[in-house]
Amino acid sequence: MYIPLPMRPDSLTFLRTLLDTPSPSGYERAGQQVWLSYVRPFADRCWNDAYGNCFASIEPAKSGKDVITLALCGHADEIGLMVNFIDPNGFIYCKSIGGIDAGSIVGKRVQFMSSVDGVTKPVVGLIGATAIHLQDKSNEGKMRKLHELYVDIGAKDFAAAQALLNIGDPGVFMDQSMLMGDGLIVARGLDNRIGTFAAAEGLRLIAEKRPELNVRVVAVSTVQEEVGLHGASMIAGSLNPNIALVTDVGHATDSPGINHPQHGHFKLGGGPKVSVGGASQPEVAARIFEVAKAKNIVVQRGGAAGRTGTDTDAIFVKGGGIASGLVSLPIRYMHTTVEMTALKDLEQIAEIFAGFALSLKGNEVFAPQL
Repeated sequence: MYIPLPMRPDSLTFLRTLLDTPSPSGYERAGQQVWLSYVRPFADRCWNDAYGNCFASIEPAKSGKDVITLALCGHADEIGLMVNFIDPNGFIYCKSIGGIDAGSIVGKRVQFMSSVDGVTKPVVGLIGATAIHLQDKSNEGKMRKLHELYVDIGAKDFAAAQALLNIGDPGVFMDQSMLMGDGLIVARGLDNRIGTFAAAEGLRLIAEKRPELNVRVVAVSTVQEEVGLHGASMIAGSLNPNIALVTDVGHATDSPGINHPQHGHFKLGGGPKVSVGGASQPEVAARIFEVAKAKNIVVQRGGAAGRTGTDTDAIFVKGGGIASGLVSLPIRYMHTTVEMTALKDLEQIAEIFAGFALSLKGNEVFAPQL
């Protein structure tokens, strides 16, 4: 059993506010406002682009035209549902925003962000589950499909439902974050508000040691990762950093029923997971390991032969190749409403990001000498 590090109270409040603010892909604005409010006091400049990607930068004490840019990146969006059809009886049928296991959401509560004029509060519904007494036993064992599930918002008919929701209105599950066990946190949106948290916290730690900084650092909170890494692709082109450090969630595989030879063995609370191979530029990965060792942070090594399934995949291929590294947070139960992680691991990702930035002299070339 590990002894959890005490997370700074303001940081924990920020984290839980981020986690509990609905931010489905394409509708991240409320969460992005929370993020910008937190970083503004210690950033030199904050801005956003047309699609809501948000940026916060710190300039080095001695700046010039040759100063390199380091980006610290996480994505702001979460999986959710979108209204797709309203039936004559007022029941709502949805399509998924991102990857959802339809079998895991039956009986869940959902809150929709309505675009109907005059509807100012979230529209709450629940995913209907036929009582076990009434179920057709001939269908036992059949996997439910999302289009077969409906959401009951308490509307008496089509007109009543249409007065509350429009086609295309997004929704998220209502499960809120909670602290649990020995330094653990559970939430529906660890994937990937923890990435934007790590980027912001890394920037805050860097700001505390600004005189030691030799490079420009930009913390980035990207949008629409869950539906195609779109925000990361945008910011790689507009920001064009020299180096990008990305954080996302990764699977902790220490719960029952997971095949370790197939999926690797990664422990919850066992330290951040550093990716090697594929999108992870070797010199960047080596520096990450060096920084972690210097800070006495134990990390877990994860191999990615090709795609990482994170924003890294969209960033490293841009601009002739952006030197990139990926540090993931081990979590259990990914893409459910009970994602679980260790606060210690998350804090250590921010420490690695800050340590990496402060280790840069400004003239490093992260490329092989061939």
